[in-house]
Amino acid sequence: MYQKWLEILMKSALFRGFSTEDLLGILDCLKPRVASYKKNEFITMAGENLTGVGIILSGEVAVTKENAVGNRIIIAVLKPGEMFGETAAFSGSAVWPATVLAQAASTVLCLPPEKIVRGCEKACLSHHNLITNMLRTISDKALMLNQKVEYFLIKSIRGKITTYLLEQYQETGSSTLILPLNRNDLADFLNVSRPSLSREMCRMRDEGIIEFHRSSVYIKDAEAMRKMIE
Repeated sequence: MYQKWLEILMKSALFRGFSTEDLLGILDCLKPRVASYKKNEFITMAGENLTGVGIILSGEVAVTKENAVGNRIIIAVLKPGEMFGETAAFSGSAVWPATVLAQAASTVLCLPPEKIVRGCEKACLSHHNLITNMLRTISDKALMLNQKVEYFLIKSIRGKITTYLLEQYQETGSSTLILPLNRNDLADFLNVSRPSLSREMCRMRDEGIIEFHRSSVYIKDAEAMRKMIE
């Protein structure tokens, strides 16, 4: 039943270094369930009982949190092959710490955490590699969350926008960026209001620093942007 998802799963950090045979064997051992969700349907909500580690097979999902007054903050937007729930699954907590929402029609593979850490009767190398990959993934996620905290420490809206765009620029190596977030989601990610984000981007455009159209942004003056955050 997992054959149609093998290409996506092989790209997942959790199965890094696995052959197709290894992957099929570990899936047979773990016996994960596959579930489909409609656009804007909740996959899980903060405070609900934790059910497992999710891997996106198709679609796009957002991991979000709400503060005390109900403002939503996007922690991450995940695409096929990416994972959620791994930091909570092995924390000893029995509930989800964040809400996961399908931003498009999505299919998710749910892995039972107890079967991951318990190992299999054969004590196979594949299971050892699975645990190693899970530890690496959790460490990478901790580093990503640390980066998210850095955005909260930046006080100015321009500083937040500039830092985000320069990170995308450094990651892609291209001055023309197709942002993975739409304007609403970017505002949530940077923890600013949508109107304030739009106004500041328009100011940066008028100053000749960037050009943009919908989700596409062209960095015209990267050096000026760097000086803004020095």
